[in-house]
Amino acid sequence: MRSKSAELGVDADLFTQSDLHIHVPAGATPKDGPSAGVAMTMAIASLFTGRPVRSDVGMTGEVTLRGRVLPIGGVKMKVLAAHRAGLTTVILPRRNERDLEDVPEDVRSKMSFVLVERIDEALKAGLLDKVKQEPARVLIA
Repeated sequence: MRSKSAELGVDADLFTQSDLHIHVPAGATPKDGPSAGVAMTMAIASLFTGRPVRSDVGMTGEVTLRGRVLPIGGVKMKVLAAHRAGLTTVILPRRNERDLEDVPEDVRSKMSFVLVERIDEALKAGLLDKVKQEPARVLIA
């Protein structure tokens, strides 16, 4: 977030005035956490920019510290869950594109998929342009 602050319209000084800590418990189900990297990054970007996340979009993918979005497992199950929840768009790692073949055609035809290689692409697809409120100034861990 700090390296992309100018592109996102976030005052770089905010990072020197704020402290953010995200704790993912070690007792979680193995391999459940990494797939939430795109979603956690999207939530942080929304917090710092004041831009809401689109309510019709689901997302999954592991994110590296350099912003690459890595492939995940369980694409079929995740897409079916998104469809059941009424979502119309899913952001997926580009390297998972071939996994979409496992999703039933009737579900695929009702949804759109944004395939991303970098978190910047995911943020463009998931954040609304309109600022809903002032960006956060105080973060509570």
